[in-house]
Amino acid sequence: MTEQQPAPENPEGDEPIKQRKNGLYPGVSDELAENMKSGWADTELRDLEPIAQAPDTARRRAEISARFPGERLVIPAGNMKTRSNDNEYSFRASTEYVYLTGDQTPDGVLVLEPTGAEGHQATLYLLPRSNRENGEFWLDGMGELWVGRRHSLTEAATLYGVPCKDVRDLADALGEATGPVRAVRGHDAGIEAVLTDKVTAERDEELRVFISEQRLVKDAFEIGELQKAVDSTVRGFEDVVKVLDKAEATSERYIEGTFFLRARVEGNDTGYGSICAAGPHATTLHWVRNDGPVRSGELLLLDAGVETHTLYTADVTRTLPINGTYTGIQRKIYDAVYEAQEAGIAAVKPGANFRDFHDAAQQVLAEKLVEWGLVEGPVERVLELGLQRRWSLHGTGHMLGLDVHDCAVARTETYVNGVLEPGMVLTVEPGLYFQADDTTVPEEYRGIGVRIEDDILVTEDGNRNLSAGLPRTSSDVESWMAGLK
Repeated sequence: MTEQQPAPENPEGDEPIKQRKNGLYPGVSDELAENMKSGWADTELRDLEPIAQAPDTARRRAEISARFPGERLVIPAGNMKTRSNDNEYSFRASTEYVYLTGDQTPDGVLVLEPTGAEGHQATLYLLPRSNRENGEFWLDGMGELWVGRRHSLTEAATLYGVPCKDVRDLADALGEATGPVRAVRGHDAGIEAVLTDKVTAERDEELRVFISEQRLVKDAFEIGELQKAVDSTVRGFEDVVKVLDKAEATSERYIEGTFFLRARVEGNDTGYGSICAAGPHATTLHWVRNDGPVRSGELLLLDAGVETHTLYTADVTRTLPINGTYTGIQRKIYDAVYEAQEAGIAAVKPGANFRDFHDAAQQVLAEKLVEWGLVEGPVERVLELGLQRRWSLHGTGHMLGLDVHDCAVARTETYVNGVLEPGMVLTVEPGLYFQADDTTVPEEYRGIGVRIEDDILVTEDGNRNLSAGLPRTSSDVESWMAGLK
């Protein structure tokens, strides 16, 4: 990475000069400053079309406007975060902001200004193109010669279907604003500081909850993006199977890197930290260190998802025999988890309670544990006391969308205790995990972890498995792997 050196060093010391003078850094010659002002072609983009989801984001803004009449609503994208020294993490705009605008640029803020008793005027506050007259575009660390071209405010207005203004003027505008205000917190400390005396935590949380619940039912655009994410994820899993021999010679990192390549080539990124858990690491639910050995004869639990360029993510898990063939005990545990997942998927349908698919999967797992003699029955007693959770550990699924655990702040009565509707997308992912040091189970079980996870769309007449492109039965997994190797 090129070290940023926007100005000559201070002749009176070793530290680079930070202060500007007359719009330029001291030490920049008049000739160079003048030279940098001119000789640049007009790059304004005049043939842009609105983004594909512009009609959907407009509808979402109309819904939120109707819910909060007469109130000013402030939804920030967030800011860049420092990783170390002058090095930032890759920016990922807040889910609420992306959902309502489609924009992904740092420092952006959506403001819905009330226009009376009903309705709002939406405005996007963004950082405009770098100023070339005062040297900002080459002397400032966020200038376009350092970080790349931004859309002009005119271009952005065309893309997102919303009037755009300079975000550097927003703090003053908000400071002068009167009337009730709500803001989505946790993304932009500067905006929150300006609004300190105008907002309350309770009112702000109501706004955040509403946007979360808006996302429970996906529209056609969102479903299409989730299918794209899943399709790329399927190809990523195929990539991994093809290089398992190389992973054996290195580590779980090879698997992580292989999947990441697919995510970056076809999408924006991975939607979450990939879990590439080989051997006993598969019993750790969120094993993301991915620094362990990959050994023939053991299992690989791969939980990974590609995030599309519009930030919708897949979330898929397969537990694969590293050498291509399950052992007897591995197959026994795998088939039990598959049977539990089948029961869970069958319970996903419109009008069903959200918890139904979890209960159906847990019923099967409890039956298997009693059948194997690992826990004393009857099954009803096991479920009532939750005894199966020693080995099943987690819930059987969650909503999926812009966040891998989407709609996370929705109210319990609308989500966990709610009813499934067409357009909802959720994961079904039962698992069994026998820790390497668990002396309550026979030794042959220890160190084996199995999870099978698919992304399921609730349809008008049942459900559709978006990730059906990956095999699920143990025999189909073995045949699939053999074909790829």
